[in-house]
Amino acid sequence: MPNVTSTTEFLLLEFSDIRELQILHFFVFLAVYLTAVTGNLLIIIAVTLDHHLHTPMYFFLMNLALQDLGMVSVMVPKAMANSLLNTRSISFLACVAQVFFLVFLEGSELAILTIMARDRYVAICNPLQYETIMHRGACIQMAGSAWIAGILYGLLHSAGTFAITFCSNMIDQFFCEVPQILKLSCSDMYRVEVDIIMFTCFLGLGCFIFIIVSYMLIFSAVLRIPSVHGQKKALSTCIPHLTVVSLFMFSGIFTYVRPQSHTSPEQNVLFAIIYTILPPLLNPFIYGMRNKEIKAALLKLSDLGYFSQTITSKVFVQ
Repeated sequence: MPNVTSTTEFLLLEFSDIRELQILHFFVFLAVYLTAVTGNLLIIIAVTLDHHLHTPMYFFLMNLALQDLGMVSVMVPKAMANSLLNTRSISFLACVAQVFFLVFLEGSELAILTIMARDRYVAICNPLQYETIMHRGACIQMAGSAWIAGILYGLLHSAGTFAITFCSNMIDQFFCEVPQILKLSCSDMYRVEVDIIMFTCFLGLGCFIFIIVSYMLIFSAVLRIPSVHGQKKALSTCIPHLTVVSLFMFSGIFTYVRPQSHTSPEQNVLFAIIYTILPPLLNPFIYGMRNKEIKAALLKLSDLGYFSQTITSKVFVQ
């Protein structure tokens, strides 16, 4: 196979070679993208403008919405453009950027979900010390650390992935996915990235164990609450987060920890959609539909008078 390390572009997997189906894929992705963007933007706006939501839980939720907004924007617009323009190409630099931002956002999202488990643990198990532990400065530091760790994580994977020698430029996926790019290698350098992936799996497992242990302690504390109403109130703040964590973790496990030998390209695409698009699409509904405070904030924001008044007051305060 020819060495195409110096290529200026990669060729992504087509959804279909039938023009009508390509147009259909464009409109399906457009609907999914607009839904995901709208849902996450509404959460970001609600938390930013409603002072009742200026608490650690909603601060981290806003960070999660920012990450989901970025994740769905990294690959879906390119997939839409390729379907609309009947092309498969993506430039080398765009592929590098896609890998970096996807890994960066996935890593920082896992970190934020872990921090949110810590927040719920302190709120339920140590409520009297909550404001002391989860003060504004601590929350900003934890969120900043999550974003910085994600950036370093993205740089590490991007460098490890594109340091290899490629013998083909045809990626068997509709976006630049690290495992599919590694299949193009014709040197042993890909083992460096494999080692990085293994190290990442151990870090992810550590975060998962931390979340599980936190919720075991949370459920133990909830069972000691004397009133049923108190138990339900405590659990109501945990269920959305636990649902989001389960969706994020199990979709990732379902996508990558499975036998690859009998998997078709169509199945790879389906699994990738489940892992990368489904969480950003569903997370706003999971939090918004079950959270009365988010609903109330969105209802207030639907009042144009309240919206303009809030904007004006913020401008004068600044």
